[in-house]
Amino acid sequence: MIVCIAEKPSVAREIAKVLGANSSHDGYMEGNGYQVTWTFGHLCTLKEPHDYTEMWKPWTLSRLPMIPPRFGIKLIDNKTYEKQFHTIETLMQKADGIVNCGDAGQEGELIQRWVMQKAAARCPVQRLWVSSLTEEAIREGFNSLKPQDEYQSLYEAGLCRAIGDWLLGMNATRLYTLKYRTERGQVLSIGRVQTPTLALIVRRQQEIENFKPEQYWVLSTIYRDTLFTLQGQDDKEEEDQNEKKTAKGRITDEEQGRKALASIEGQDFEVTGITKKGGNEAPPRLFDLTSLQVECNKKYSFSADETLKYIQSLYEKKLTTYPRVDTTFLSDDIYPKCPTILQGLLPYSALTQPLLGKKLPKSKKVFDNSKVTDHHAIIPTGVNPSNGDLTLSEKRVYDLVARHFIAVFYPDCKVSTTTVTGRVECKPDEETNKSEKLTFKASGKQVLDPGWRVCFGKWVEAAGSWHQEKKNSGDDDESEKKDDDKMLPDFVKGERGPHSPTLTEKWTSPPKPYTEATLLRAMETAGKTVDDEELRDALKENGIGRPSTRAAIIETLFKRGYIRKVRKSLNATETGVHLISLIHEELLKSAELTGRWEKKLRDIEAHRYDARQFIEELKAMVTQIVQEVMSN
Repeated sequence: MIVCIAEKPSVAREIAKVLGANSSHDGYMEGNGYQVTWTFGHLCTLKEPHDYTEMWKPWTLSRLPMIPPRFGIKLIDNKTYEKQFHTIETLMQKADGIVNCGDAGQEGELIQRWVMQKAAARCPVQRLWVSSLTEEAIREGFNSLKPQDEYQSLYEAGLCRAIGDWLLGMNATRLYTLKYRTERGQVLSIGRVQTPTLALIVRRQQEIENFKPEQYWVLSTIYRDTLFTLQGQDDKEEEDQNEKKTAKGRITDEEQGRKALASIEGQDFEVTGITKKGGNEAPPRLFDLTSLQVECNKKYSFSADETLKYIQSLYEKKLTTYPRVDTTFLSDDIYPKCPTILQGLLPYSALTQPLLGKKLPKSKKVFDNSKVTDHHAIIPTGVNPSNGDLTLSEKRVYDLVARHFIAVFYPDCKVSTTTVTGRVECKPDEETNKSEKLTFKASGKQVLDPGWRVCFGKWVEAAGSWHQEKKNSGDDDESEKKDDDKMLPDFVKGERGPHSPTLTEKWTSPPKPYTEATLLRAMETAGKTVDDEELRDALKENGIGRPSTRAAIIETLFKRGYIRKVRKSLNATETGVHLISLIHEELLKSAELTGRWEKKLRDIEAHRYDARQFIEELKAMVTQIVQEVMSN
């Protein structure tokens, strides 16, 4: 008998259906030579300190650091879990072989391996690796099972992550609680990823609180109903910089600004240059988990945790592929399947019809084997979503995934950017009788051919929409607002005419508070602000946390009272600010340093770094932190 173990009952049912294991029993299904059982996520966990020795049960500074000679696992104290584990244990003891059907990732590997170790399974184990739960994908997966040994590095990386979290969390939490708590029963929780994430929020908040706004003025003018803004003076700008104090259109001296305004009032505005530049805008990338969470937070105010739940549900309903991914690319073997996937998106037939019946474009920005490791980007499976019983929130998430998938096969959006420069000759200076010329600029962008944009924004209504919902002012995302067409009149070089100049008072703005969307991006890039997609890809290996764990980290900060949400903004509480102020060890709160540990974990998974060395480094680091804090 072959025992298959899945991570959830719902996944086990899909696998059992494909294998013909249709006879239901308590805790498993059987048939056709298979027994299909399941866990409920983690059934096992690393042992608590007191499980190793009674000396570690009381919280005492003198017992730190706690470093077990060998880490062990135990069943989570839960009657339902214990009952299910005993079912799994009985099946595995009699099995001729086992198929690990856990989620195809680091955490899924760890969950199932721990259960098999605890059950003392001795028979051969094979690994099922699928990116969707459709019948076709499951059959293909069972036809290409691999020995579990081929995924040993994946397990080692997951184990190192768990041990690292234990070593740092258990020791640092006790250390800081005992050393710095201000009231009995208070726990100051420290975590390998949690604390650097909190530090990002606290630092941003302090930057905002300490920000000193600076006053400046902008000189602009309206000519032919078009707003032109000062760009600085001609050749004399640098020479007279101290006098005029202008830089990139900003004037920092109000008196000089008013003089400049007075000097151009009543003078003609002359158009000095017109530049038109055509360009192409490529379709937006497919989603990885982080970019989907970012988009859902911006567009629908979903938390990272909510988005993960919705996309996980869509995966289990066979509508989308595996969600816990960190790539926006597809592997080459997906390309032949794309026409069939598009055909299955029946609610989007108005968008897919122009693509069907002809060869789909194959862009390196979409299909690149070198950018895909365990899993490809999140895409639809081709199962008709109209047949599923979906909530409105699930429909919204699916809609984003589907439209992005369709859009990558559409042509680029063709745009034309027009820049018009003009100048005004100032009235002669009363003292020197010299006159200057101030240069102004206006820009506008026109969409010549929407291309892929027909899948989004204001073109959606014409193309058809699967789920209808009332549109309000908050539904437009920032990029859509930013990309609104701004048509300029037809100007002619050398034309002149009257204009209406104004001097506007402005103040420099503080940094914006983190939202869940911007915090996720900051975690992905270890705190670096990066807009460029390719550069962000390069920094992902050094990001803090995994795509699948970042939502849980943010939720943990909420639960522990370290942060709170004010509208969309994430603010650190007094407790959170106090905790970060206590921590002087940069190792504990630096996103960059934590990112380096994450890089090592990825390298362990890719056979580029030794797991034992990583654990020894962690032990040394924890010992050093304890010594430094104790000596403070």
